[in-house]
Amino acid sequence: LPTRAGSSLEPEEHSMEPSAVPEEEEEKEMPFTAASGPAGCQLFGYVGIEAVLDQMKIKTMKTGFEFNIMVVGQSGLGKSTMVNTLFKSKVSRKASQPGQEERIPKTVQVQSITHVIEEKGVKMKLTVTDTPGFGDQINNENCWDPIIKYINEQYERYLREEVLITRKRKIPDTRVHGCVYFVPPTGHWLRPLDLEFMQRLSKIVNVVPVIAKADTLTLEERAEFKQRIQEDLKTHAISVYPQEDFDQDPDDRLLNDRIREKIPFAVVGADQEHQVNGKRVLGRKTKWGIIEVENPAHCEFPLLRDLLIRSHLQDLKDITHNVHYESYRVRRLNESNRP
Repeated sequence: LPTRAGSSLEPEEHSMEPSAVPEEEEEKEMPFTAASGPAGCQLFGYVGIEAVLDQMKIKTMKTGFEFNIMVVGQSGLGKSTMVNTLFKSKVSRKASQPGQEERIPKTVQVQSITHVIEEKGVKMKLTVTDTPGFGDQINNENCWDPIIKYINEQYERYLREEVLITRKRKIPDTRVHGCVYFVPPTGHWLRPLDLEFMQRLSKIVNVVPVIAKADTLTLEERAEFKQRIQEDLKTHAISVYPQEDFDQDPDDRLLNDRIREKIPFAVVGADQEHQVNGKRVLGRKTKWGIIEVENPAHCEFPLLRDLLIRSHLQDLKDITHNVHYESYRVRRLNESNRP
């Protein structure tokens, strides 16, 4: 019994001794752990973590990236011209046969054109999807069905590649990242066709409404038309891009709030240059002067270009992948798992 009692006490004595060791180890390891406070980990010298950004930039410049944009609107609203103005090149190709542009398609046709454009070593595979025939008929019932079908087909194509056992290192991305909807410059309210389209499409794709050919409206008519469109969107609970629900950072929310105040953008497209004060500018020449497309005092095309390309291009792709495609993927997998 004494030996058992002694042996039973030894572990207790040993268990008491290591209690002082963690304090010493904690003191030694403190400089290598995250410090308390917003400063985070304290480094004693240059490590080179910032070189990760250079690595990402070099890799992106080598592989390039994809961006897919869709334009929707009635014929004659300047969709092709606007896309050419956005990318300052003939990326939206018109029909080569004479007289084909004047014919109104009997149904909505979806046409995609892909280009590889390069700027300062950065390559972008751009796909422009046009929808001739949308809203041009007398009876436009369910004219949005071919567009919804096309968008879902691109999600389905990506999903099939993703669920393969042996997948590609980089899945070709044909999903529509942004849909620019051209509203006719009537100066009144949104038409039922506009409301129905944006209500259906905003659930599966990022919709950016714009007022087409805004130079046909006066500044007062433009401001009033904008306010009416914003009221219509709010009344019918239509969430256009950038959506309030997806604002993660407070700084992003402030920036997106300023953008949401300006939506829909009143834009003017032009693919011809003119001489203004000794400079070559893109614009539309009229009897009373030249409307400069890239002048914020004349139209809001620079705001649309900054949103689609310079500030929110990656965000458009992220929301497409993480929200719209994810909801489609969950729905499809649930359907396939049902008995």
